[in-house]
Amino acid sequence: MKAFQIKKYSKKEKLELTEVAEPTVKENEVLVEVHAAGVNLLDSKIKTGEFKIFLPYKTPLTNGHDMAGVVVKVGAAVSKFKVGDEVYARVGD
Repeated sequence: MKAFQIKKYSKKEKLELTEVAEPTVKENEVLVEVHAAGVNLLDSKIKTGEFKIFLPYKTPLTNGHDMAGVVVKVGAAVSKFKVGDEVYARVGD
């Protein structure tokens, strides 16, 4: 799968679309096939390092919080979603 990755905090470095491993779904999580995503002002400030005092992410990191797509896997403890559900979210930090 592909994701935009930040390799280091930088105002000049561009986001790179990078191949990443499919995440393992924990018992209380869902895996979503993303059909649309956005990079908002918060994401751009994270990329430049403006929030690293408050949000000290470890790089490389996948950037982007806003997304919409379809659930493709559900964890064993998930009861509110099922495979095939269309969802949108602001992904947690």
